[in-house]
Amino acid sequence: MQIITDPAEMQAIAEKLRLQHQYIGVVMTMGALHEGHLSLVKLAKEKAGTVIMTLFVNPTQFGPGEDFHRYPRPFEKDVALARSAGIDYLFAPATEAMYPEGYSTSIDPGPVATRFEGASRPGHFGGMATVVIKLLGITRPHLAVFGEKDAQQLAIIRRVVLDMNIGTTILGVPIARESDGLATSSRNIYLSSDERQQASVLYRAIRYAGEQIEQDRADLEAIAAEAEELVLSEKDTQPDYLCFVDDATFERAAKAVSGKNYRLIMAVRIGPIRLIDNWSFKYS
Repeated sequence: MQIITDPAEMQAIAEKLRLQHQYIGVVMTMGALHEGHLSLVKLAKEKAGTVIMTLFVNPTQFGPGEDFHRYPRPFEKDVALARSAGIDYLFAPATEAMYPEGYSTSIDPGPVATRFEGASRPGHFGGMATVVIKLLGITRPHLAVFGEKDAQQLAIIRRVVLDMNIGTTILGVPIARESDGLATSSRNIYLSSDERQQASVLYRAIRYAGEQIEQDRADLEAIAAEAEELVLSEKDTQPDYLCFVDDATFERAAKAVSGKNYRLIMAVRIGPIRLIDNWSFKYS
């Protein structure tokens, strides 16, 4: 595995690989690698001959008061995990390399970026979309793999890549979960033992919603309200949002229609820690 820090060098390597008819896959991360990231790598390796991992904690997607400065950065551990996972190139640029003096361009992802996570974290999706487009331009992949835990992010990436004629295939990978159902996340390390136990209520709420859908209930608004009550029954929990949305547009969905795809999305604070989760289904 080669570690590359210079964007121009990474771009030159990617161009050479393309000229050699290598099919390139990329997995974008902010480091603090876990099993969820490794599941993305596994799919990328199944699909692509060369796999590039990007490791960059992007400052433009963090808002004031968020955890940019304390976001975990275990670089040596991440390098070891990337190497053991079979990554070919690890692109790990400095902030100054990605945003040099005078940098002034950004992506506006449109209305879907103003809802839910976008409303809770103004500017987050613009910063995310900007760095994704930059990284796609640097790594020149045919395929990019993202996790479905950040479902709204994935929907925005698909829209931006389509709208900007990038030509990269975007694949989503189902959420990796821990033994109690909690979605695997770099931020889980912030949870105390009590908060970790309380956080399992997110998956219990998802399972409850799934059971209601299996009983052919179509009143998504009512099911979401019941799932939120379940979350609130656990001490020190505060949902930012918990609702069903159209899986493509992320517009709120009140009633299920046969044949349509929906997603239950939630962001919940467990004490000071904010966690997100979701579950998708096709209503029959």
